[in-house]
Amino acid sequence: MSQFAINLLFVGASFALYIGIAIWARAGSTKDFYVAGGGVHPVTNGMATAADWMSAASFISMAGLIASGGYANSTFLMGWTGGFVILAMLLAPYLRKFGKFTVPDFIGERFYSRTARVVAVACLIIASVTYVIGQMTGAGVAFSRFLEVPSTWGIWIAAVTVFFYAVLGGMKGITYTQVAQYVVLIVAYTIPAVFIAMQLTGNPIPMFGMFSTHTESGVPLLQKLDDVVNALGFQDYTGDVDNKLNMVLFTLSLMIGTAGLPHVIIRFFTVPKVADARWSAGWALVFIALLYLTAPAVASMARLNLMTTVYPEMTGQVEDYEAAAEPILYADRPAWFQTWEDTGLIVYSDVNDDGRIQFYNDTSEGFTGTAEERGWAGNELTVNNDILVLANPEIANLPGWVVGLIAAGGIAAALSTAAGLLLAISSAISHDLIKNTINPNISEKKEMLAARISMGGAILLATYLGLNPPGFAAQTVALAFGIAAASLFPVLMMGIFSTRMNSAGAICGMLAGLISTLLYIFTYLGWFFIPGTNMLANTPDNWFIGISPLSFGAVGAMINFAVAFAVSRVTAPPPLAIQELVESVRYPKGAGAAVEH
Repeated sequence: MSQFAINLLFVGASFALYIGIAIWARAGSTKDFYVAGGGVHPVTNGMATAADWMSAASFISMAGLIASGGYANSTFLMGWTGGFVILAMLLAPYLRKFGKFTVPDFIGERFYSRTARVVAVACLIIASVTYVIGQMTGAGVAFSRFLEVPSTWGIWIAAVTVFFYAVLGGMKGITYTQVAQYVVLIVAYTIPAVFIAMQLTGNPIPMFGMFSTHTESGVPLLQKLDDVVNALGFQDYTGDVDNKLNMVLFTLSLMIGTAGLPHVIIRFFTVPKVADARWSAGWALVFIALLYLTAPAVASMARLNLMTTVYPEMTGQVEDYEAAAEPILYADRPAWFQTWEDTGLIVYSDVNDDGRIQFYNDTSEGFTGTAEERGWAGNELTVNNDILVLANPEIANLPGWVVGLIAAGGIAAALSTAAGLLLAISSAISHDLIKNTINPNISEKKEMLAARISMGGAILLATYLGLNPPGFAAQTVALAFGIAAASLFPVLMMGIFSTRMNSAGAICGMLAGLISTLLYIFTYLGWFFIPGTNMLANTPDNWFIGISPLSFGAVGAMINFAVAFAVSRVTAPPPLAIQELVESVRYPKGAGAAVEH
């Protein structure tokens, strides 16, 4: 059986499973559509939350970014993991006690203001749409390779698939589909990692294998990787970073952005009790840890496999890397290399016309002399970070069924989070804008129709932006986290823990955080991410005091907090009933099902 047939079998079987579950769990009411009926078991919800959380950025792109940047990009891992702890401890149980369907629902009621609700909807849509770009980009990468179609077609296939089961099933269908997707993605991620760890180190546990001895050279794997990348002009894989401020702010932005992401928060409204919300968060952390503890190992091994594929003589080398720096002939490139070239995600250009593949850091001034001595005229290979995890089984010559499995896993990761995000957008429009702001008397049937139409519109917008993304999947997702951190996280925290915070403070804070963050991002990445409209080049030299656009969410959150507290101090305090409500929410006992008010 050909590799294409194997891929088609795995992907097709997983699609049939997802669509079958969506038909079985079809939403029959708004409560089913928004919160899956409110009766999901904590373990089931924890698994669904993990799938919702571990997006294309986690499955496809995070390991690729760590592989390309080493320790410097471990901020993704630290920020996302730490953020989920904040969400579980400081937000989830209290929001569940409040008993609302959506994040804007909480904000609108807590701050007794339609304006606050509308601003929250705007913040949610901007953050979620930015986030879903990364999922569509990741899905396009996976589809383009494993179904052997252009990435543009891959994104459209992903859009149609998500549209079918998300629009049909709502939260109820999405929840049980995500349970299946979690099983697919975690099996797909760990089995190749075990194979590759065994190949490179003899240790079957990837996270331990990363710190084991590289079998062919006899030196520790991370030392071997440092030696290889240094020989090609790259920074130490395990090397420290110079800009500590940016690293701290970026990690903080990811952490508080995680805690403000609406598509994850609404998962905690699907369980029967407040205690179940806490247990759901705990189980989700367990399920997430299975992948996140494996990702650094996958990243380091993928980077080493890629480098030694281009420079095979470096594999067993321990001393004379200069002599081993002989790249392979382009004509002798492996089959996986040719396959990924067809997708446009690997690009080769023979700069010096020698027929070999020079893959090195041609931006390193210290390596220029060495490159000239070797007759190298510039880097000739461009590899999209998003392919490393997907290509890893092929690079390591693993069996065809493993490649098919990781194809299904990568697609599952992208689709699961995309569905959750689209539901968050849909419910914000139909429930918060239409039902609670524009037309309170709308029937349940018409509200369901509005939810499905808005989800369809969101899918079309996400597809367009996925075709024109502002960065790699994980980078685009990081922007969404920054937007959520600057706009939603502060108002949620103040809404729960501050009886003095009023509607004027909340509205001004959200707007200040959102606008300042968007202006900073658009300055470097283009207005509304349109290529060529940026005012400054996105380089460290142009960043304000060295703060990357990806890191500015933490600064935006500080602006949000400062403006909100300042405005609330010079305006009237909240009504007494609201203050008493805040006090009651702090003691999360006895909450019933999610209700409408």
